[in-house]
Amino acid sequence: MSKMKNEAELLKEAMRIGQVYFEKRGAGRFEASDSASDKFKALYSLLVQDKLIQPLAKGQENEPNIKHKLALWIERQLPEGHPLKN
Repeated sequence: MSKMKNEAELLKEAMRIGQVYFEKRGAGRFEASDSASDKFKALYSLLVQDKLIQPLAKGQENEPNIKHKLALWIERQLPEGHPLKN
């Protein structure tokens, strides 16, 4: 997977919106002591479970690929004209 131009900013937005979704969905709550890696994996797993994103292929479920998948997910959720949208 090739890295997107603004992937870091998209990932921050994905975590911000994803955290709200995670809590409203009743899946739990992210704590300040949780590692970023754990947050990415938990959000990715929930989105896959809810069929909002397609799962990565077996053996491809590593942190860089999960981050990329979350960035793609949030980019699709953003309205047209949003500064983070390509």
